[in-house]
Amino acid sequence: MQESANFSRRDQIGQLDRIDRLILHLLQVDGRLSNARLAAQVNLSESACSRRVAALEQRGYLHDYVGLVDQAMAGYPDNVFVRITLHSQQQADLAAFEAEAAQLPEVMECYLMSGDADYLLRVIVADARDYERVHSQFLTRLPGVARVHSSFALRTVAKKTEVPIRNP
Repeated sequence: MQESANFSRRDQIGQLDRIDRLILHLLQVDGRLSNARLAAQVNLSESACSRRVAALEQRGYLHDYVGLVDQAMAGYPDNVFVRITLHSQQQADLAAFEAEAAQLPEVMECYLMSGDADYLLRVIVADARDYERVHSQFLTRLPGVARVHSSFALRTVAKKTEVPIRNP
């Protein structure tokens, strides 16, 4: 009963306690961790741990459990960072661009930006020739594109999937 009373209080104030933060850390390190092992590592019963994980999912802290594929082994060793400027920043133009950009399989990330360009994309490709294909067949044909500026990453220095956990 004490566990559920603490849960509703945490939900009301939007805070994460030490155990919630540890659960989030452990699941980011190994999303395949069984509930039994997770419970043992955070020193909770399996049922209490399962309730905690379910509450973290319900509150939106946890979602989309995935396996991370090595992009080079999948045939896409190169990252290209693409800054795109649109002809117009009207909401309808932004929405049209975003809807189509999100559908391109090589576009791994797409951000609406402040500054010189409207969007920053991370595009994965096999090589320069493959990027030329993506550029000419897709990127320049996205709705409203005025300019495309591309930079090839020479080497990945850091790439993280674990988000630091702190209280909001």
